[in-house]
Order: sequence, then structure tokens, then C-alpha cells
Amino acid sequence: MISITRLLCDAVGPGDHLRYEKKDIPRPVVVWNCTRQCNLSCIHCYASADNHRSPQEMDTAAGRAFIRDLADFGVPVILFSGGEPLLRKDLFSLAKLAREMGIRIALSTNGTLITSEVARQIKKVGFAEVGISLDGMGANNDHFRGKSGAFEAALRGIRNCIALGLRISLRLTITRYNYQDIPEIFQLVETESIDRVCFYHLAYSGRGSSLQEADINHAQTRAVVDKICQHTLDLYQRGLQKEILTVGNHADGVYLYLKLRKDNPQHAETVLELLRTNGGNNSGIKIGAVDDRGNVHPDQFWWHYSLGNVLQRKFGDIWTDNSEPLLKGLKNRKGLLKGRCARCQYLNLCNGNLRVRAEAVFGDVWAEDPACYLTDEEIGLSP
Repeated sequence: MISITRLLCDAVGPGDHLRYEKKDIPRPVVVWNCTRQCNLSCIHCYASADNHRSPQEMDTAAGRAFIRDLADFGVPVILFSGGEPLLRKDLFSLAKLAREMGIRIALSTNGTLITSEVARQIKKVGFAEVGISLDGMGANNDHFRGKSGAFEAALRGIRNCIALGLRISLRLTITRYNYQDIPEIFQLVETESIDRVCFYHLAYSGRGSSLQEADINHAQTRAVVDKICQHTLDLYQRGLQKEILTVGNHADGVYLYLKLRKDNPQHAETVLELLRTNGGNNSGIKIGAVDDRGNVHPDQFWWHYSLGNVLQRKFGDIWTDNSEPLLKGLKNRKGLLKGRCARCQYLNLCNGNLRVRAEAVFGDVWAEDPACYLTDEEIGLSP
């Protein structure tokens, strides 16, 4: 994640200590895709979720044991995701246990099932944040979600949460079909008093692996990042405390640094140090994922590759097993990278970006990330 508000405005967000504070032995944030059942059918779903509960889904006892395992390992945050996690009948009891074990809990949902009563349960359990996905305005979102009325239902869910003082994080995956909705998304964030918005660059995984042609090109990406920065600065200058982030492309951080180096060299040095501390893409390092069947992945986009299973081994043992080839490579990837990534002068800021995207396009985990929109000149490559 790249905090645009932190880099541009020096405004500290609730999760910035996870991104911009040095830790000798970082424990990962864990995304638990606790079910692959979902009431929607999103065309870019990395989990390829549908409206059926898997018979192999971890049951309540296994879920509780897993949460205790994460607590023993020192995991700071569990993000309960899916599918649609609100379809798990034991979600709130599992989340309550995690909080009792000292783990910060967050929820990632499509928002359509959040009635007033569900919002009260979310608040009672103590979720620190409720992430609700919208991929455009109105009918545009409904097209992505595969269901008419999904936008209005999600908006009702947002309003039910905000009415109780819950912190809302809006999520949008950028594609060529919805990037022009971004100004309206910012207006929605302001109008509805939403605290946070994350703009995800498209990851080519799950059903999203067939949507490479839906990704925006490099010039459009630069324009989108510029637009996000403009709106972020506008909110900050008007005293509106909103946290704005981009996800899935650490070239964003380098791009901001290069712009600031021209416009505000002194602040650029502060940003450079923050980016160094963050270390770039942290798949397999500061973030990991576990699917509904207990398989451990380097992040939530790696469902096609399992590092091990928590029903057979403790998460901590799997995560620290340096004999696992992909995990070992991700934790020390710089010498394995190829192409432009290997020769980039800002590799220590980006760390090779999203490896699952390189694999999807080139069939090679260590190939250059095709979504890097920085020019050869900008990254220090000779013509």
C-alpha cells in the first residue's frame, strides 16, 4: 500500500505504523479469506467466488485454532475477507476471539448485506475498519458486481455503518471501464463522510486473470495517479481528514517521489525515507493470506500457489520456513528479478512490484512487472 495522504500531506493514518515504522522481525498482516461463498459474482474476483459454500471450508473449531495460532505468532492484524465473509454464520464469534487475543480486526465486504442490525454487530465485536468495495458509480458498479442494485445496496450498508460511527474504507479496482468515475468516487467519499479510500491497481489473478485487456495503459495510469493526488491535496487543504491510498503498484511511490523532487525537494527527501522504510511490495514478507481451506499464500492474489496448510502446520512454522522456494525467493527477491526491474535504480523502494502480475503475463515470477509505468529514463536505464 502507498499512502498518498502520508506522502503528499504528511498526514499520519491509523495503519501507517505497519508501513512506515522499522521492525526487526515483521509479522505479517494476514488476509483470511474465510469463505469463498458470495452473494455477488464480480468479474474481477481474485478468489473466483460463487454462491456455494465449499465443503472443505474451515469449520469453527479450525478457525478458532487458527486465530490462536496467529496470536501466538504475533500477527498484528487479521482482515476477514471472502468471498463475502458476512455469509459465515460464525464470523462474529471468530472475530470476537481474535480481538480478545489482542489482534486488530478489519472486515472486507461488498457491503450489500450490512443492514442496521448487522452494522450493530460489527460495532459490538469491535472491527477497527470496514472495507466496502465499489467499482464505479451506479450501473457501472453493478456491471462489475454481476447484480443489478448492488451499488444502492452497498451504499445503504455504508450509511448503516457510518450512522454508528464505524470507520469505512472504500475500495475500488481501477480498470479502463471505471477510471473516469474516480472524481465521482471522491465526491461520494466527501458527501457520505467516508474515512478512507483505497484505489487498487488490477491484479491478474482469479477471474481477473482474463481481464488483462481491461487494464488501463501506462499513460492512463499516470493520469489516474495525478488525479488521485490532486483530489487528495484538495481534501487536505480544505481540512477534510480522509486517508487516500493506492494498492498493487509500488511504482506509485517512486512516481510521487520524482514529482516532488522537482516541485518540493526538501519534502521529497522525507518521502524517500518513508519509501525506503516501507520497502516496496511486501508479498510474503509483511502480508500473507490464508484461504477458506487453510492454504497459506504470499498474498491474497496467489490462490494458485500454496505455501502450506494451517490444518497441517502452524501458520508461523509455514511463514518462517526458508526451504519453501517461492517464499524464500519473495523474501530475498532482488537478485532473482529480471528485465527492467533488475536494473531499476529504485528497486529498493519498489521491491519488484507485484510478482503475480509478472507471472500472469510472462509465465515467470521474476520477470519485470508489466504494469510499471515509469520510463526507462526515470528509473535510470541508459537509452
